[in-house]
Amino acid sequence: MLRWRKAIQEYREPQIPIEGINITDIGTEFIEEVRESYKKNKNFHILTSLLDKYCKDTILVNSLDETWKTSYFEGIFHLFDGIIYHRTKHSCVITLCSRLIINTILHEFLDSIYHGNLSEYRTLEKVNNCEWWPSWRKETIEYCHTCDRCQKANRSTGKKFGLIIHIQEPKSPWEVFHTDWVTALPPSGYKGYNSCGVIVDRYSKTPVFLPCHKDDTAMDTALLLWSRVIYHTGLFKNIISDRDPIFKSALWTNLHRLFGTKLLFSTAYHPQTDGLAERMIQTLEDMIRRFCAYGLEFKYSDDFTHYWCTIIPALELEYKKSVHSSTGQTPAMLEKGWNPKLPEDTMRKDLIDIHPTASIFKLMLYKVKHNAKQSMNKAFDYSNRSGTRVTKYQTSK
Repeated sequence: MLRWRKAIQEYREPQIPIEGINITDIGTEFIEEVRESYKKNKNFHILTSLLDKYCKDTILVNSLDETWKTSYFEGIFHLFDGIIYHRTKHSCVITLCSRLIINTILHEFLDSIYHGNLSEYRTLEKVNNCEWWPSWRKETIEYCHTCDRCQKANRSTGKKFGLIIHIQEPKSPWEVFHTDWVTALPPSGYKGYNSCGVIVDRYSKTPVFLPCHKDDTAMDTALLLWSRVIYHTGLFKNIISDRDPIFKSALWTNLHRLFGTKLLFSTAYHPQTDGLAERMIQTLEDMIRRFCAYGLEFKYSDDFTHYWCTIIPALELEYKKSVHSSTGQTPAMLEKGWNPKLPEDTMRKDLIDIHPTASIFKLMLYKVKHNAKQSMNKAFDYSNRSGTRVTKYQTSK
């Protein structure tokens, strides 16, 4: 045995330690590229000298372009660790000048999978929170309008028929949520998922995407909700859904009666009560289509990738951190009081992160409720103004 052990030791491959990846290196490399880009731009090179030495050299100041000279006198530029920051009333972001870096940032905030390739409004909000450069808004809008993936994947929208009805608004997150299913999906993953459950909290607009099977039973769906939603949200008061065959199951109804909830089904005369989940389904389908059908970095030999379930977590995370148009806040902020970190947050690791206090958080929830109410009233007025009204007939005598 000793002879065999020596022979094995002679031919044993040496163990080479694997170096860990430090995510802060991403931000460090980016910062170095920004510093080097300042040296190649006249205005930025002069600004660096003026802000670094706090000098009042009129020759240097007069050598700036008029736009930059005005901004310099307004005091909106600040130098910290060799990086010029653009400060406004409520934000302080990195100033960029390199076209290569700007294009990288635009690609990161629109085309990367963890940003979901969402709307122009949300892309502007993300760029505004991290970087600034002259004409950043115009260039960001142009980049969104010329996105090839968006042009191919976005759906056409139009006015809907019928009137929408008002639903009593919840007072806290996960008190009421909407649910529906996307069924027209190709098999994905080792379990062959061909459907996706969509859960949307009515208060915070937080989504949960649940890969599943189209022929799942009521028990399968109940267990999926229990393992992915209820453990995190607790018991809920109401579920708003259309008349799906799954929800007609007696087992599903009895299960929710045991939880103390109440099913609110859509009626045949008001099929738009499930509009929130339907809108979320459209957004999910658009994001999946952009990355699976038109995302070059996700294609395989047949020019398509059907493994949509692998990108679902990233799409869900991105939507939670995107500002919702009806509330003016991110779903994650309304649900938990803080936003999850994404790769671009490493660029701002040296800046102070301000968390809301209890009083500010309470005030924010009040404003969100007010904004959501105004948004819903506006949507009702617009939809009912353009929708088809039901004619009232008098009974014959």
